[in-house]
Amino acid sequence: MKKLVYLLICIAVLSCQTQPSVDNSAFKYEEFDIDQLQKGYAAGAFTIEEVVQAYLDRIEAIDKNGPQLNSVIQVNPDAIAIAKALDVEMKEGKSRGPMHGVPVLLKDNIDTHDKMETTAGSRALLGSHPLQDSFVAQQLRNAGAVIIGKANLSEWANFRGNLSSSGWSGVGGQAKNPYDITRNPCGSSAGSGVSVSANLTMIAIGTETNGSIVCPSTTNGIVGIKPTVGLVSRSGIIPISFTQDTAGPMARSVRDAAICLGVLVSVDTADSKTLAADRTAHQDYTQFLKADGLKGKRIGWYKAPMGRNFKVDEVMNKAIEFIKSQGAEIIDIEEIAAGEVGRLSFEVMLFEYKDGLNKYFKSLGPDAKIKSLEDLIAFNESDSIELKYYNQQYLEMALGKADLESDEYKQTLEKMLRGSREEGIDKVMNEHQLDAIIAPTGGPAWKTDWTNGDAGHVSSSSPAARSGYPNITVPMGFIEGLPVGISFFGRAWSEPLLLEMAYSYEQGTKHRQAPKLLTTNY
Repeated sequence: MKKLVYLLICIAVLSCQTQPSVDNSAFKYEEFDIDQLQKGYAAGAFTIEEVVQAYLDRIEAIDKNGPQLNSVIQVNPDAIAIAKALDVEMKEGKSRGPMHGVPVLLKDNIDTHDKMETTAGSRALLGSHPLQDSFVAQQLRNAGAVIIGKANLSEWANFRGNLSSSGWSGVGGQAKNPYDITRNPCGSSAGSGVSVSANLTMIAIGTETNGSIVCPSTTNGIVGIKPTVGLVSRSGIIPISFTQDTAGPMARSVRDAAICLGVLVSVDTADSKTLAADRTAHQDYTQFLKADGLKGKRIGWYKAPMGRNFKVDEVMNKAIEFIKSQGAEIIDIEEIAAGEVGRLSFEVMLFEYKDGLNKYFKSLGPDAKIKSLEDLIAFNESDSIELKYYNQQYLEMALGKADLESDEYKQTLEKMLRGSREEGIDKVMNEHQLDAIIAPTGGPAWKTDWTNGDAGHVSSSSPAARSGYPNITVPMGFIEGLPVGISFFGRAWSEPLLLEMAYSYEQGTKHRQAPKLLTTNY
């Protein structure tokens, strides 16, 4: 009897231990960056076809089997054919630039006019094939990137209802954090963050309304750039907010993210935000990557996220000491915008969500299954999976809003922008003569919970998100094996300055570590 009890105890203990990690040694391109890839292509060490096939094989082995990360909703059936065509161009001495032959995943709210669907993770859009590429997809194709698939996401970019679990969608299921698959990858660009971190792609494109690029970047230990709204076109991207939405690159290094950003910044007449008179864009953002980019900078330290998690505070304090050691001056900033801005932003999002979704459904043509927000709500009510874990209150609230010509909308928008810009970031930065503001991007990944949804956690994304200003997050360290990041944000169109500082911090600390794809059972 004693032997049996002892045996049962041993089994219980072993079941709580970390399971063996995935063997990454078989993947030739683990932690490769774009420069390494281009040097290999130029030297004939490997072909684009070989690289793309290796990434597709890894998606099959790790994302669909193995740990089952669920970060990729679908792979591009034409990926190998595209790679072969780009190989031919290279053999003829033609290169489209640094993104030529680079594997890229698109978040599945970004339209592609090919054999892949664009679903926003919703079963309502299964079988939906947009009538044309998004502007972002066009630019990537023109630059020679290979779109190898679509990334899973928090359904409808996590703006559907209450108690949602980030990274869950009716189409793709629950995306999982590669550092511990029992934990959440954050969202809404969950699959984009997971896939880059787990070396399932070299670059992913995410989208953000508030936190949806920077949060999955911090929890997955990668770099994410949320550009100024208007730097990257939103045409062909399933919308939430015309005022706050943007797409942006997610990568394992600041340099790779900067390279990708440079091919995404063309003016698009179909997106009026890209026509802003003060818009400042560059085709080469690598020119701003300086190892001493922190020297002489005046940086505000946004203290509001501090005090919620002492472990995050400890990592942030170490980051502050390093930044000071590089010659930067730190100025404490307690608040950036009044609390009212949060409520105003939410109201603006509801108004713009209704308008944007109805326009998007119309763009799918007369044969589209879902033709309106009303159709979407009705579909969800009739489906067996869509409302299983959380509701669609935000869709219902948006349905009740007036159009964008209403005085209520215009007044709410004006107050929100004034509070987040002139009386927010701009005011604080002008008063203190700041080059940027920094804060912990977020806390370590929480346990995924379909019953209670996402737990409250540390976040600093709102000031940049609500103002439409840029934000760059970089790995800052680890807390009990889980990564956390630091955010650099500032004025509109200040990407060059932010990249200087983010690159200098990254190169001086080198916190990025590839996940071992561990499974921990508790």
